[in-house]
Amino acid sequence: MKPIALAGAAIATLVATASLAQEWPNGPVHIIVPYGPGSTPDIVARIVGERLSARIGKPLVVDNKPGAGGNIGTDAVAKAAPDGQTIGLSIAGPLGVNTLLYKSMPYDPARDLALITIAATQPSVLVVTPRLGVSTTAELVAALKANPGRYNYSSMGGGSISHLAMEALAARSGAEIVHVPYSGSAPAVLALLSGEVDLACLPAAAVMPQIRAGKLKALAVATEKRSPALPDLPTLREAGIENVFADAWMGFVVPARTPAAIVKRLQEEIGLVLADRDVREKLRAQYMDVVANSPAEFRAVMNADIERWKPVIEKNHIRLD
Repeated sequence: MKPIALAGAAIATLVATASLAQEWPNGPVHIIVPYGPGSTPDIVARIVGERLSARIGKPLVVDNKPGAGGNIGTDAVAKAAPDGQTIGLSIAGPLGVNTLLYKSMPYDPARDLALITIAATQPSVLVVTPRLGVSTTAELVAALKANPGRYNYSSMGGGSISHLAMEALAARSGAEIVHVPYSGSAPAVLALLSGEVDLACLPAAAVMPQIRAGKLKALAVATEKRSPALPDLPTLREAGIENVFADAWMGFVVPARTPAAIVKRLQEEIGLVLADRDVREKLRAQYMDVVANSPAEFRAVMNADIERWKPVIEKNHIRLD
């Protein structure tokens, strides 16, 4: 093909791509959340979705499809038509870590999904019941070491970040703690309040109301740096426990074959929504910090999570099927 013809073809492609992005969306947009109503991803989807709907001028519907550790809803996104009319808001498990926990999955996160942006992250908080009588992570570790196997912790389920974080903490501190899994953050917190368990590492929104009420004691956040949402809480690293990072992040994804122009448009529109002061304040009220990163940065976070949790999962023989 002659240079002029090549240039013409390139221009035509650019025009078609721009047109495609401008024409999207051509109807209601669905956000599939692989967890139930009231869950942290559901809250983020509704806060962002309300403002995104106003920006794109089309209705935005949140569809909750819980089950199988988030795999059912995320699989629905992976198998949806790649036209930008269906997007997903998911978390570390179904977007990568679950590949280490399940022998087989109905989709391949790396192959079947395109990443848009991590919308927000929420710190996980190490909490204990007041009856333990400890005020710092160091005091907790000392008590755990002095009484191996005596204390137990709740999690949001086997293989969840709340489970993996506590197993990592036990390994890093040389403690032995008994795991008691529950089906979500609400029953995990209830177990703490009722005395069924002694400690946990759970998302901030799940435990902060009880901490404010004096019913639970917060010791640290499982984040690399102090959280802007909870600046007074030290990190586990400050307490001498390295590499236990359990950020509860939530990211937007679409089916893998979604046109690049639509992916780019979605990233731009969601980024503008997340930059809105009202949206940021609503997320901060849920102890969440806005991220709004690029697809490449999103991928790097996912890969780091897989590398971090793989040895923990293998060492403890954690399987979900």
